Amino acid sequence: MPDLKYPRFFCLLVAFLTLSGVARAADPEGESKRIAKQEVVTHKYMVVAANPLASKAGADMLALGGSAADAAIAAQLVLTLVEPQSSGLGGGGFLTFYDHATDKLVVYDGRETAPALDGPGLFLGPDGQPMSFMDAGIGGRPVGVPGIVRLLEAVHKDYGKLPWAKLFEPAIKLAEDGFAVTPRLNWWLSSAKDYLIDSPDLKNHYYKPDGSPLAVGDIYKAPELAKTLHAIAERGSAAFYTGPLADEIIKTVNQGVGSAGHPNPGAMTLDDLKNYQVIKREAVCGNYRRYEICGAGPPSAGAIGVIELLGMLQRFDPVQLTPQVARTYHLFAEASRRTFADRDAYIGDPAMVDVPVKGLIDPSYLLVRSGSIDRTQATPNVAPGDPPGKHADAGADGSRENAGTSHMSIVDETGNGVSFTTTVNGPFGSHLMAGGFILNNQLLDFSFRPEINGKKTANRVEGGKRPRSSMAPLIVFEGHRHLRLLIGSPGGSKIIDYVALAMIAHLDWGLGIQQAVDHGNVVNTGTRTELEQDTPVADFSDALTGMGHQIEVMSETSGLHAIAVMKDGLHGGADGRREGIAIGE
Repeated sequence: MPDLKYPRFFCLLVAFLTLSGVARAADPEGESKRIAKQEVVTHKYMVVAANPLASKAGADMLALGGSAADAAIAAQLVLTLVEPQSSGLGGGGFLTFYDHATDKLVVYDGRETAPALDGPGLFLGPDGQPMSFMDAGIGGRPVGVPGIVRLLEAVHKDYGKLPWAKLFEPAIKLAEDGFAVTPRLNWWLSSAKDYLIDSPDLKNHYYKPDGSPLAVGDIYKAPELAKTLHAIAERGSAAFYTGPLADEIIKTVNQGVGSAGHPNPGAMTLDDLKNYQVIKREAVCGNYRRYEICGAGPPSAGAIGVIELLGMLQRFDPVQLTPQVARTYHLFAEASRRTFADRDAYIGDPAMVDVPVKGLIDPSYLLVRSGSIDRTQATPNVAPGDPPGKHADAGADGSRENAGTSHMSIVDETGNGVSFTTTVNGPFGSHLMAGGFILNNQLLDFSFRPEINGKKTANRVEGGKRPRSSMAPLIVFEGHRHLRLLIGSPGGSKIIDYVALAMIAHLDWGLGIQQAVDHGNVVNTGTRTELEQDTPVADFSDALTGMGHQIEVMSETSGLHAIAVMKDGLHGGADGRREGIAIGE
């Protein structure tokens, strides 16, 4: 049974719904057992994705001689069907690609964008105050222009080997023939039934006529999605961003949910869809001990955040930072606290915000930032630092992302690598569907407050802007560009901490990659320090409390999927908290 714990955002949402009388939810810990997984070792290629059917689809493409890009496309198309709560055609993401032959790294930015008509007051109510989640999060208002289809097409154009249409065959077959509903999908549908069933789209697709959710093992068929997949396979992204499907997307977004309880329309236009562009960006790279860490930069804070956090820990002797002592997790939490203070103040869409990327990961700056960490006492309030290249102060908004996300790591037979984090944001996104797939509610990742204390927030809503993310699809090298590790995770803002601690566990402590991704999570995004319950890190609660930390022991739903490139082959780790697997040859 996979670990089916709620991300914190949803725990808070369930609590709100229950207390308000709007809904009743099952005990969020009622299905919280991990899957015990073994590290997988292969020698030619490997795919680690969030669902066994997605991993198999990617591995099948590699077996046919396809590239890591081909495998990622096939896996994402299947995830649209089998893991609709997390990612799909109606969402966005970041993909980091390593071309072994040319030693080239490229990041594909498929992040959703705000429609052109949206402005800073998008999530402000009539009183000028930020809207509640229930008012803002469901319906057309928070839907960003999806980027995944254009991202998949762009990476295929550059690095695909197999025909585009071939990559759609696994997903089309599953959509037409059906797949068995997994425990994780059933758990979401069951535990959040009173909340999700409010949406006509979700009700019609995932609940039976009597209102009961699809049960584990029920065969779910998706003819509407199959039709969409056929169209994109034949016509490419044009079938998504123009024509009848584009018309359906616009109509769905602009009429809201269609339920009396959530008439929350958006303002997306056909031009918003037609004009969407994937941006190919240079990877952001920084050093940690003898490793080079590379990944997606702004509008993602993921690579910057992980590099910053680890960079602050670099001055501490790794021999002394062991998993057996409270000081290790104290220092980790304090470095994270400072990382998030910088994230909140400085990072946004680089097309509209002057982000001091080089300054934030500058070793000299990180040494100074690290020097403010007290080895024995927590710092309750941390201000943003002053990185080189900072041109203006921004309001530190503290906005957090939701956790409806997925990650895959892939290495093909020629040594190419893909680290790909993909999302629809909140579980089941906006709760709207078009063409058989979920539409995101990614605009919730913007700051609801356009100004704080008279300063414009870096992550304020603006038409055409991409919201800040913490997605961290990383590729790590050792020595002179020796591919060493591919890693990433879902988890909203917590992705930075999930990934960073797993990297420490593997690279510093020498844990196998499966042990590393299963290690207990520690999180600090600015205030309290979270320790993952039912793991050894929870045992340090009293010690960390004594050091001044505000501690909360709680569930943490990471979905770390990693490939460690070792001398004896590719070692795959799939997070035991979710149902993904590693497959290869």
